[in-house]
Amino acid sequence: MADQRSGGAASLVAASRATLSEAGRTLRGLTEGARTLAANRERLLMGALALVLAGGLYFTWQKLGASDLPSGIASGNGRIEAVEIDIATKIAGRIKEIVVDEGDFVTAGQVLARMDTDQLEAQRRQAEAQLRRARIGVDTANSVVSQREAERTAAIAVVAQQEAQLDASERKLVRTEHLAKQDNVSQQVLDTDRAAAQGARAAVGAAKAQHAAADAAIGAAKAQVIDAEAAVDAARAAIESLTVEIDDSTLKAPRDGRVQYRVAQPGEVLAAGGRVLNLVDLGDVYMTFFLPTSEAGRVALGAEARLVLDAAPQYVIPARATFVSDVAQFTPKTVETAEERQKLMFRIKAQIPPELLRKYIHQVKTGLPGMAYVRLDPTAEWPPRLSENLVQ
Repeated sequence: MADQRSGGAASLVAASRATLSEAGRTLRGLTEGARTLAANRERLLMGALALVLAGGLYFTWQKLGASDLPSGIASGNGRIEAVEIDIATKIAGRIKEIVVDEGDFVTAGQVLARMDTDQLEAQRRQAEAQLRRARIGVDTANSVVSQREAERTAAIAVVAQQEAQLDASERKLVRTEHLAKQDNVSQQVLDTDRAAAQGARAAVGAAKAQHAAADAAIGAAKAQVIDAEAAVDAARAAIESLTVEIDDSTLKAPRDGRVQYRVAQPGEVLAAGGRVLNLVDLGDVYMTFFLPTSEAGRVALGAEARLVLDAAPQYVIPARATFVSDVAQFTPKTVETAEERQKLMFRIKAQIPPELLRKYIHQVKTGLPGMAYVRLDPTAEWPPRLSENLVQ
């Protein structure tokens, strides 16, 4: 009995120890979880503080950057832009090949793509055959004119012959009538001479009719010549038109630039005006920015400007104000603060000199953000940060 009690007590002690051990492990896990949660919370707070600090520094930098400008200089943020050119087909057709890729620099007149021209080539050969046929038609019509002119010459001769016979018949009739009054000829002879004179008159009329018919035939033949010559001109025009279409099927760069997009691929069938490539004209690059009325009204066309890109803040790019909008508008969302976006502003365009673009054409990139500074007062001096490291 005593042994049973001792065994039960030992089991109870062992169970208590196991429970205490499990409770200890649970407590340690909770402690570690609390420490991890606290650490995560601390990291989140530090990250948020860093973001707020960075935003404050950026805002301070913007304000300080703008505040050190003289009163005769205004600034605004914008992006580098360039004129885009769509290389499109003039007529419907299939793309045969594209010989440039995105990012390639091209020069004016360089071949960019070719359209399939097999059908146009066949149509041009058909037009050339029609031209040869039309030229033969002209020769044939001229031959007919010559034949009709010969017939008219013959008709004129016949008229003259018949008129001579008429004159002889009439003279003979006069003599016969005179003799008949003296009963020197019979009535039969008189009747015969009268019939001969009437026949001569009819023959003259018939000859003149043939002459008139010959004249009409000549007119018709000459009309056929004109028609044949018109067919020649039409065939020649068709050849020229097809030649132009074939030449236009070779797509060339209208000016120097860079291929931005390949809109279509070889083998695709495009409608008339279908886009194949998109070019950026690197000779017409500018930055668009916005100024309020008080400053935009003082910007003169051709005013000196400076551009500073976020990607290369150590360089200052010279420019000229070439456009000032005549209509105020709400500034776009690319403007940094919502307060500025709510204002009505005027759009200004600062153009980079083409000769400078040609010199650094491989470094020109569109879409880059930056700041634009424009001189409102011609006598205002540029601050040192906008007069040093000027790109030339």
